[in-house]
Amino acid sequence: MASKSVLNDSKQVERAVALINLGARLQVLESETDLSYERLLRLYKEVAGRSPSKGQLPFSTDWFLTWQPNIHASLFLNTYEYLTKVSVLEDIDAIMKAYKLYTEQITACGVEPLLSLTRAWRLVKFVDNNMLSMTKCCKCGGHFVSEAYENSRHFECGLCTPPARAGKGAGAGGILLH
Repeated sequence: MASKSVLNDSKQVERAVALINLGARLQVLESETDLSYERLLRLYKEVAGRSPSKGQLPFSTDWFLTWQPNIHASLFLNTYEYLTKVSVLEDIDAIMKAYKLYTEQITACGVEPLLSLTRAWRLVKFVDNNMLSMTKCCKCGGHFVSEAYENSRHFECGLCTPPARAGKGAGAGGILLH
């Protein structure tokens, strides 16, 4: 039987704490660390000061395709894909770094982040499983989260062609279009 590495255990705990501090749900911690459920539960309560949220993780791709969430998801995913191309980070570490950059940028714009770390993690899983992809907008050239097999020749992003009521609800996290 292989002996347990204290150093590896320490890294796993450190990763779990970082994920908890970013708001990850317990299911993400279970998937991305080798720590037992019981240990993660105790760690979550200690770090967050409360019990973890209960219930299923979001599983629908639809949320990422609606107007405002799509803009937020696209910003995150572009950052994540860039980090994975220019660094040798493990997936979860790239997700955490991209999420931190996303929240910094969105907050600097005076907007509340719509994307939680758990949704960002789920988005990466959807892309990895070819349920969603990135498609280039034919007007602005930006890359946006889209259906897996979107025809890029006619794809227009939500910034170039916003819905009729877009930007009307700035108090509810709307992005003001000038």
